[in-house]
Amino acid sequence: MPRRTATMLASTLVLICLLIAGVLIPVPYAEMSPGPTVNTLGDARGEPVLQISGRKTYPTDGHLNMTTVRVTGADYRMNAVEAVYGWLAHDNVVVPHDTLYPDGKTEEQSSQENAEEFSQSQESAKVAALGELGVPVVSRVVVATVVKGAPAEGKLHAGDVIKAVDGVAITEQSGVAAQVVKRKPGQKVEFTIVPAKEAAAAEKAGKEPTATRKVVITTTTSEEGDRAVVGIQAGTDHVFPFTIDIKLADVGGPSAGLMFALGIIDKLTPDSLTGGRFIAGTGTIDDKGEVGPIGGIEMKLVGARDAGAEYFLTPADNCAAAASDVPDGLTLVKVDTIDDATKSLEKLRKGDTASLPSCAKG
Repeated sequence: MPRRTATMLASTLVLICLLIAGVLIPVPYAEMSPGPTVNTLGDARGEPVLQISGRKTYPTDGHLNMTTVRVTGADYRMNAVEAVYGWLAHDNVVVPHDTLYPDGKTEEQSSQENAEEFSQSQESAKVAALGELGVPVVSRVVVATVVKGAPAEGKLHAGDVIKAVDGVAITEQSGVAAQVVKRKPGQKVEFTIVPAKEAAAAEKAGKEPTATRKVVITTTTSEEGDRAVVGIQAGTDHVFPFTIDIKLADVGGPSAGLMFALGIIDKLTPDSLTGGRFIAGTGTIDDKGEVGPIGGIEMKLVGARDAGAEYFLTPADNCAAAASDVPDGLTLVKVDTIDDATKSLEKLRKGDTASLPSCAKG
């Protein structure tokens, strides 16, 4: 066999072996890509995303789209060829597997966490939206969870309203731990509560729960061994003056909070927030209307522009990353709060685009 032919054959065999190895050998990476967008003013799977009853609502137009990111599952093992393809593809991002699934988190655990964050973001979106409209919302500190085997087990229950700890009125969930840690492990702490069943009955009747009882619990040492604990996680429960339901399946995480809040405001006010424009965005939101950063901003920009968005409401902390690679035809609008967002939308309706707060490259 001529040397040239032998060399070509050997090179071909090496290439084939490398390709086979690239397909068979898993690498510790995961992939993110643009996911679908959903108009919070419209329908999803045949029913309105935002459903409001007990309060007058108004027709809406345009789009206020929340955006998503697709990610490979925790159990999916990417091979080297897929990783290289992902690195070369403009619209995809390949990241270390532990970035999406830290500490060996399973797909089931990740899905559960995302579902909890999504549920919390919906509640905060409702509170923030009504706060922006000046509609009062009653907030109560409650027992969110009780640790199995902890001193509080059997004495406190999920849903119990915490009125006071050691006689100090509790108005924020952080106040519970602040009072408990004043005790030393082994000392007793007194909770003044409204039991969950009585609180639920009062809420159903449209009344403020008042029938309290006192519960004394002996503290124990935290896992870190540096403070007293009783083994509960405090949370915040909200009582709304009318019903707001958010119907959207197969979505998780907290990043749709801002767009849900804006959708609620649009439905509850006679004027159009969008002015008929196609606006997309992202951002977490808390009860006070503060907008926080999210992950996968580059993917969300691509998904929004592909869906037809002209403007993208961008959390201030994501601005630098977003501004580094903006899809053609998409304008970034920086937001720190829900108030920022509504004021920017007002400028858009008036055609005052020159004064919109913009994102600068880092």
